Amino acid sequence: MTLDVTFLGTGTSTGVPMIACPCAVCHSTDARDKRLRSSILVETPSSSIVIDTTPDFRTQMLRIGLTTLHAVVFTHPHKDHIAGLDDVRAFNFFMQAPMHVYANAMTEETLKREFGYAFADKRYPGVPEIILHTIDDRPFIVRELTFIPIQVWHYKMPVYGFRIGDFTYITDANRIEEAEREKIRGSKVLVLNALRRESHISHFTLTEAIALADELGVEQAYFTHISHQLGLHAEVSRELPPGRALAYDGLRLTV
Repeated sequence: MTLDVTFLGTGTSTGVPMIACPCAVCHSTDARDKRLRSSILVETPSSSIVIDTTPDFRTQMLRIGLTTLHAVVFTHPHKDHIAGLDDVRAFNFFMQAPMHVYANAMTEETLKREFGYAFADKRYPGVPEIILHTIDDRPFIVRELTFIPIQVWHYKMPVYGFRIGDFTYITDANRIEEAEREKIRGSKVLVLNALRRESHISHFTLTEAIALADELGVEQAYFTHISHQLGLHAEVSRELPPGRALAYDGLRLTV
């Protein structure tokens, strides 16, 4: 099945520009250097699904003019990936339906703590209406799409990436075990985090991300979850080998 993928955000947890930063990247006039927190929209002719609701979720939805959203799938419970969940209530109102949310047990626990009012036995009017679906390492179906979870490591935290057909999306990782790498092989498009050039405790560097895409034999890789420390989009892009590119906010792919 053909997928349309839109990059809603491609920045790390601080976003780019970073508050109070005087660097050249944060003051760039290139729109590709303006990065909201990392998230994607996956669409088919009959379904719209977001992976992660960042602190910028409302802005991202308004920026692309989305009017229909059927589900949210979460990778992990860090704040920069869940903080925008409250704003699904706008879709509740206009679609007259609850939002289906897919998350593992660890992420569910955080969602219930951070958005307790949405899961309370007695809820006041206007809070988000959410139906939680617990996922684990087994494939699961959202609408007509099969998601294959890929467990990666974000330092010591297990995080889910997802393969949907020929498309694989992985963010917040610095290690992927061999059995999980096998789930990625054969993907036509891989999206992978590449925080910066220097080593980091919980994220792939640009060099590491390129090497992993090469090892897996992926035809086209896009790098996301980018920090201002990586450099200017235009300059970094000129250094990349064929089939390897920086993603940017608003980039659309058909896979």
